Amino acid sequence: MMEFTKIPTINSKVSRIGLGTWAMGGSLWGDTDEQASIQTIHRALELGINFIDTAPGYGFGLSEEVIGKAIKQYGKRENVIIATKCGLNLQEQCNVYRDSRRQSILAEIDASLKRLQVDYIDLYQVHWPDEHTSQEETAILFRELLQQGKIRTIGVSNYSIEQIKEFSKFAPLHAIQHPFNIFEREAEPILNYCKKNNITSIGYSSLCRGLLTGTLKEDHVFEELRKNFDPKFRKPHFPQYLICVGRLQQWISDVHKKSLTALAIRWSLEKGVDISLWGARTPNELNPIAEIIEWHLTPQDFIEIDKIIAETITDPIGPQFMSPPSRKFN
Repeated sequence: MMEFTKIPTINSKVSRIGLGTWAMGGSLWGDTDEQASIQTIHRALELGINFIDTAPGYGFGLSEEVIGKAIKQYGKRENVIIATKCGLNLQEQCNVYRDSRRQSILAEIDASLKRLQVDYIDLYQVHWPDEHTSQEETAILFRELLQQGKIRTIGVSNYSIEQIKEFSKFAPLHAIQHPFNIFEREAEPILNYCKKNNITSIGYSSLCRGLLTGTLKEDHVFEELRKNFDPKFRKPHFPQYLICVGRLQQWISDVHKKSLTALAIRWSLEKGVDISLWGARTPNELNPIAEIIEWHLTPQDFIEIDKIIAETITDPIGPQFMSPPSRKFN
């Protein structure tokens, strides 16, 4: 049975495993197959995953378009929790920057609604904080969108605790999203803040952009330019991470008879995220879901995981490299 949680102001129960659709947009991930993506979305819904996370920045709107087509074909819109984002200026593919100004977001939400083929968005999130726009301006607009019924809940992504507190002065905040996985744990203070303040926490990159699937090899050719984007996929870091992944894979198989993917998702859920995003592009990639549900790690398991990491990775890399640039003007 799927595990569920709640997002404030959404009456429906929300699956604790969410479908991440960054790769479906193709950006940094190579070619994308629309039909395979649609089939993956349908398969996720059949498996009980009702939370689908996307953003205009995932393929410059392509991911949202694919989701729109998939939900239109599937029907039952009321049973699907669609989360998307705003706050990135995507007018020029070679010049993407943060932009959370009122007029920019007003244009973005209308474009997202059109691509998704819906008349409301369940969870609307600021993708990255814009240091040149006041939190007050952005939050007040989000509050208006909530009152108008264009969105059902308010969220932010990649925000610091200080930015979260400032945003919360002007609008209710229902969900916070951050990268969180076995190799990237910098968001732990954010998770604690969420628990204390009745805010739903969402962890993205649960599989660390494919590292925690156990399918990558040292001679892997990254058509999606991932190695140019994430230092973990370049020497000298990549060999270390592969050794660690190999040991984690052997350990979880020997001790729990589980896959590495199952370990990665279960770890993030048990470490405190309410919703763990699972990035998939084909239906078969979702097969390990049966291994994840109704299974728990022990305190000794967490000790062993940390021991393996400490013994294999001498120079860990965090998620900070993913941050897009700020606007160069006020």
